[in-house]
Amino acid sequence: MQPIIKIEGVSKTYASGFNALKSIDLEIRRGEIFALLGPNGAGKTTLISIICGIVNASSGRVLADGVDIVGDYRQARSLIGLVPQELTTDAFESVWDTVSFSRGLFGKPANPAYIEKVLRQLSLWDKRHSKMLALSGGMKRRVMIAKALSHEPRILFLDEPTAGVDVELRRDMWEMVRGLRDNGVTVILTTHYIEEAEEMADRIGVINKGELILVEEKATLMQQLGQKQLHLLLQTPLPALPPSLSQYNLYLSEDGSQLTYTFDAHQETSGIAELLSGLSEQGIALKDLQSQQSSLEEIFVSLVHSPEEPQ
Repeated sequence: MQPIIKIEGVSKTYASGFNALKSIDLEIRRGEIFALLGPNGAGKTTLISIICGIVNASSGRVLADGVDIVGDYRQARSLIGLVPQELTTDAFESVWDTVSFSRGLFGKPANPAYIEKVLRQLSLWDKRHSKMLALSGGMKRRVMIAKALSHEPRILFLDEPTAGVDVELRRDMWEMVRGLRDNGVTVILTTHYIEEAEEMADRIGVINKGELILVEEKATLMQQLGQKQLHLLLQTPLPALPPSLSQYNLYLSEDGSQLTYTFDAHQETSGIAELLSGLSEQGIALKDLQSQQSSLEEIFVSLVHSPEEPQ
C-alpha cells in the first residue's frame, strides 16, 4: 500500500546557519498512529511545519497521499489537519462559529451535519454556543482539534496535543485519537509524554539533533531494545555473590537480601532457568521473585544520549 506521507531527503538550514533537519527519509502508513519523539530542539516541529507547508525545506520533497506539497500546495494542504502547540483562537467567537469558519477557509461548502458530528465526537456539542474565552484549557485544545478536522482531512498532525491538559482529560483525548484512527484518519503526533506514545502509537520515530535515528514498530522497539530485570528476594541474605554465579549478570543488594538479574528482552528464558538451577545447586532458597521490563522512556533516553552525555 502506498504510504500516505512520503518524505525524501528533507533538510532544513536556517539563514543563521543552524541545521535543523539533516536529510530525513520517512514513510508514514495510511491509517496508523505514528509518534515522533525527541528532546526539545530535536527538529520535530520543524519537520511537521515543512510537511504542512508552513516552512520551506532547504532540500528534498514531501508527498501527501501522492501530492507534492510544493508543486500542488492547495490540494496537498486540503488533505492535512494541523493542531499546533499554541492555542490561537478568537476569544469572542463561539465554538460553532470558530469551527465552521475554519472549514470555510479551505473552500469547503457549509455542512452543519458534519460540524455537529465533529463537535459531538469531541464532547463539545454542549459548548457549541460558548465563547472561546469561557472555555478551560482542555476544552480549547478540543476546539483546536475540531478546527483541524473541520475540512475532513485524511491526515491529522497533533503537535504536543495534551500539553497543559490534566491526566484525566489526557486519557479521554487518547481515546478520541484512537477513534479518529479507527475512522480512517492517519494521526501523527509529537509528544514529550513518553507514556502517550507508549499508550497510543502503532509505530515510533525518534529524532535527535535533526536526524531521524530510529523508526520501528512500538512492540518491536520495546522487545529489541528493552532490558528486563528479574528481582529475586532471598529467604536468607547472602554475605557475597557465590563465584559459581559470576557468569550471570547479577547484582546483590547491599543488605544481601535480593539478587537482580538483568537480561535483554529478546533473549529466550533459558538463561533464567539456568540461573534458578544454579541457585538451587548452591542451596539458595527464594522467598519471592518478580520481573520488570524497561519502559519506553528508558529506551528513549538511552537512544538520544550518548554514553558520555549526562542524562
